Amino acid sequence: IGLNLPNMLYILIIGGALNAVFVPQLVRSMHRDRDGGTAYASRLLTLILSGVLALTVLTELFTPQLVDLFGLKGVNRQLGIDLGRMFMPQIFFLGLFVVLGQILNAKGRFGPMMWTPVLTNVVVIASTGAYWYLNHNKDLTPSTIPASDVRLLGLGVTLGIAVQALALLPYLRAAGIRLTLRFDWRGAGLGKAITLAKWTLLFVLVNQIGLAVVMRYASDVGNAGYEHWGVAAYNNAYMIWGLPQALITVSVITALLPRMSRAAVDNDLASVREDISYGLRVTGVAIVPAAFAFLALGPQIAVVLFQHGGVNIDNAHIIGYMLSAFGLGLIPFSAQFLMLRGFYAFEDTKSPFTINIWISAANVALSSIVFYSLRGSDKERWAVVAMCFVYGVAYCIGLAITAQKLKRKLHGLDGRRITQTYVRLIAASAVAGAAAFIVALYVNRMVGQSWLGSTIALAAGGTILASLFLVCSRLMRVEEVEQLLGSVRAKLGR
Repeated sequence: IGLNLPNMLYILIIGGALNAVFVPQLVRSMHRDRDGGTAYASRLLTLILSGVLALTVLTELFTPQLVDLFGLKGVNRQLGIDLGRMFMPQIFFLGLFVVLGQILNAKGRFGPMMWTPVLTNVVVIASTGAYWYLNHNKDLTPSTIPASDVRLLGLGVTLGIAVQALALLPYLRAAGIRLTLRFDWRGAGLGKAITLAKWTLLFVLVNQIGLAVVMRYASDVGNAGYEHWGVAAYNNAYMIWGLPQALITVSVITALLPRMSRAAVDNDLASVREDISYGLRVTGVAIVPAAFAFLALGPQIAVVLFQHGGVNIDNAHIIGYMLSAFGLGLIPFSAQFLMLRGFYAFEDTKSPFTINIWISAANVALSSIVFYSLRGSDKERWAVVAMCFVYGVAYCIGLAITAQKLKRKLHGLDGRRITQTYVRLIAASAVAGAAAFIVALYVNRMVGQSWLGSTIALAAGGTILASLFLVCSRLMRVEEVEQLLGSVRAKLGR
């Protein structure tokens, strides 16, 4: 709870605004201002740091009340408060990291923001490794953990976030960006950025409301005697399901958004359309087969990743069923995420908010139907699995609405080319996924239902899926796959 609190508060209050709004604003200031946008970036940095500093101070003061929202009692409550107070400064450093990274992105410097999170992992691994070294022979409980070890864990994680943010400063100097604290905000154009951020805040709030409803249903399932079918399993499945989106789609759109924003400044609709088409087709080469991999190999993936400690193979399979149910929803989820950046490039943050209302409403409505239809029956435990599936259905609805709105805004989309690519990718992935499912099932039956058996089954099924996908894609002449293979061959040749 203590670790999640600062991340939840940061994302809810300011994180979405920083990621979606300020790159287009920075690109416009670099385009129009005589100083290349340096003064605007300095004012924006000062404004954001002032906001996150105030938020950090408030959360430090009210950490006990925030922890109480999660219903912790006794020593667990006190441990949550102690760790929470050490974690809350992360809000400030997360804000610093994102705004510095977005300034670099607007300048076309994408590498630093991509690799510096590795520093966080190094510091956190070092601090947790030191904790393990000091305590691996002790049988500690929340009431017996020494205060010094609590500080080692708490401050170690926060130090990792701080190092990640501060590591960007040398890159700013190398890019010729000289930032200073500037409090002359009035008349500097920041009011527009704040107005745009307002709609993004509401966007995130609607998301959190929808998530809270689904989490409540999942919690009720867990409390109804199906402990391992509840919130923890849902969250674990969602975390793994979102990895391709975080690694691939976010990386591609990070590079495309500044370019799209520059085209939007010039009202070059054709270039924005081409960038969106390119982004959808390139990410689809990885996202579509990943979605079918989750569908076909969800249980094996979950066993390999989660069967350890208190999670036995049956409990890991539950996570796998949810991962499989999420599976195909990754396709509309990723595509809709990318297409929304077409609105952000034109400083339109209201349209994504209105679209998200439809998505959250559909998710809540469908999840409610599923939950109350199965509640009290002998199939109640499957309600959370079904809610994982309807999450993807809600995003299909959202994708349809997004496509229509964006088509009107851009006076058309590269619809025929995009549709043709995705039909071929889905056909190739479906054939490969079906073969992978059969192979993995056969291997599991031959080797046994164990961690080793699931590992072998996953390796065999994954190899079949990847190989057949490439073969089928080439037979169907999927241009983007050919380009990817050509790029790989060129690099290997060099």
